[in-house]
Amino acid sequence: MATSTSSPVRAAYDELVARGALTPDPAQVAATGELDRVLADLLAAKPKKLFGLFERPAEAVRGLYLHGEVGRGKTMLMDLFYAAAPFPEKRRVHFHEFMDEVHAGIAAFRKSVRGKDEDADPVEAVTKPILRSGLRVLCLDEFHVHDIANAMLLDRLFSKLFAGGVTLVATSNVVPDGLYKDGLNRQLFLPFIALLKEKTVVADLPSSQDYRRLKFAGQHVYAFGTGPDVRAAMDQMWLRITGGERGAPGIVESIGRQIPVPLVAMGAARFGFADLCEKPLGTRDFVRIAHQFDSIVLDNVPQMDRTKSDAAKRFILLIDSLYDRGVKLAASFAVPLEQLGADDKTAFEFQRTLSRLTEMQSEEYLQKGLRDFEPSVG
Repeated sequence: MATSTSSPVRAAYDELVARGALTPDPAQVAATGELDRVLADLLAAKPKKLFGLFERPAEAVRGLYLHGEVGRGKTMLMDLFYAAAPFPEKRRVHFHEFMDEVHAGIAAFRKSVRGKDEDADPVEAVTKPILRSGLRVLCLDEFHVHDIANAMLLDRLFSKLFAGGVTLVATSNVVPDGLYKDGLNRQLFLPFIALLKEKTVVADLPSSQDYRRLKFAGQHVYAFGTGPDVRAAMDQMWLRITGGERGAPGIVESIGRQIPVPLVAMGAARFGFADLCEKPLGTRDFVRIAHQFDSIVLDNVPQMDRTKSDAAKRFILLIDSLYDRGVKLAASFAVPLEQLGADDKTAFEFQRTLSRLTEMQSEEYLQKGLRDFEPSVG
């Protein structure tokens, strides 16, 4: 048995197995060893802080690129690694969110006085604050490149981050050689693939089981009505999804602010309707939520009339975001779906939402994996 001091990721994994939250999987166990190696190397290369500034190690620690099919536990393993890293100079973010931030930073720099200088380097401008922050490990979920703007930027961006001592730990559904496959001017992207292989250990997660699908196999994911029986059914569904883990509060970072999440556990989140649809949230917020969790439990969806017009609009946006991503939804509704209702302003959109809600409880939808797409919301 691995000890928590020498192999903290493996120890955390073993604890979940002991509690019955996970079924032991040899491929996942092997991956914990790779993650513990990265963590041990980071701790051995701990930078010193002189005069308030970080003095980085001469060379970045070699990171990890963990790839495998959907539902094999990559996100769960990243959770364990991130929680085990005993220093604050770490960041975890979805790959596309990170690239959105980079592009926004480049655009802002180009509009600045300094950015109009012919010799100005916008990539240097966006990486400098990251390096000054002392960031030691960048954890990127779902590394997948479709967009040419990202493809042409990645080599320069990560060359500077790696040179500055940042270690990359990434998860992906594809091998490095499969990134930006058949993309326009792909030959210009190939140096980044070589760099990625040099700066990370590429590891496969060849599990034969899609654990995400098992959570929902044969389940009735919707409950209707109100009262203790409905609440008990949702509690039971939550524990099934999380493997018996009750969860704890969490947050979703979105556009520089934090969205509270009442319960988070094992890649799933639990919200009340009011938490999402009666708060000032928009499409980008719901896209962030859809990218952060593979499963959502939503309690107390009410019947919506004209007095709940704003909440109905947010509910429509929420369901669109979850559906487009392929997130699994378990929910309790005060009334049957066809009676949820909407006012005249949202009637047409609400019909599409009802159609999607109907599909989202089907076995066909529940058996599908998450959809990998690059959100394009403003």
